[in-house]
Amino acid sequence: MSTVMGLTASLLEELELRPGQRVLDVGTGAGVTAAVACEICGDRGVVTLDRDRHLTDAAAVRLAGLGFRPQVVCGSGEQGVPGREFDRVFVSYAMQHVPTALVDQLAPGGRLLVHITSASPSWPGLAVVERASDGRIAAELRAVEFAHRAGHGMKRIWLNEEFRRRIASEPGAWTQRSMVAPPADADRGLWLAADHLLGGLVRDFGAEHLVIGAPGCGSWLRVEPVGHRRWNVTMRGPRDIWKELQNLKARWQAAGSPSRYRLHVDADGGQRAASACGRLTWPLPDIRPVDEGSAT
Repeated sequence: MSTVMGLTASLLEELELRPGQRVLDVGTGAGVTAAVACEICGDRGVVTLDRDRHLTDAAAVRLAGLGFRPQVVCGSGEQGVPGREFDRVFVSYAMQHVPTALVDQLAPGGRLLVHITSASPSWPGLAVVERASDGRIAAELRAVEFAHRAGHGMKRIWLNEEFRRRIASEPGAWTQRSMVAPPADADRGLWLAADHLLGGLVRDFGAEHLVIGAPGCGSWLRVEPVGHRRWNVTMRGPRDIWKELQNLKARWQAAGSPSRYRLHVDADGGQRAASACGRLTWPLPDIRPVDEGSAT
């Protein structure tokens, strides 16, 4: 977390910390966000939590050296601190869904921030969850450029060096000349939807132009400009990634080209993102515990 201070600072600004607020800092790390929360809110209302005992012990010493003595807890970030309420909850690592335990611990007027990613590291979202004074929950999923590191136990997919080399150097199974533009980098709402609705895709952001691979099946896409409003589209593998992207682009545009989606958090823990018009929607991974009595 401390290696991406610009991102951390922008998220802390999004929290709108104020003196006297009760703050839950999930993912203690070096203790940076806990120190900021203590400085602004006062350390008596701050709880910082991490599953790694070495990190919490070291952070407690470091924070004490700065004159701060928040409550330092070693435990599961997904569970938070049962029985407590917080005005602000900040999760400094990415998850596949919003932990319902943390939503339950939001006080009226409270706000929770957590990055949401799939198995791909390419197109993250930021979940912003708020509890109104009457207890009702409102949440949205925003398309963002960067996210904090993945959560504990999340399996990721990557384009290894050999795969990137093949995409860059091989001729592909076929190449077509297209007058249809590829989605723009700025179309983050589209890419966020692609991350969840297309699945298994990873972008090579180190390439000069658009390069996407699907490590699971070996498919890949390479798009290169070849003149005014002309692109060479080269692909290989069983997936037609170009067609998938263009079909999704049409759906995204029909939905109003959103960069933010409503995030519905059901009482039983189910979660889904949806455009305002409802034309573009997807569920977040259902990782609720299985009822052992009904398991087969």
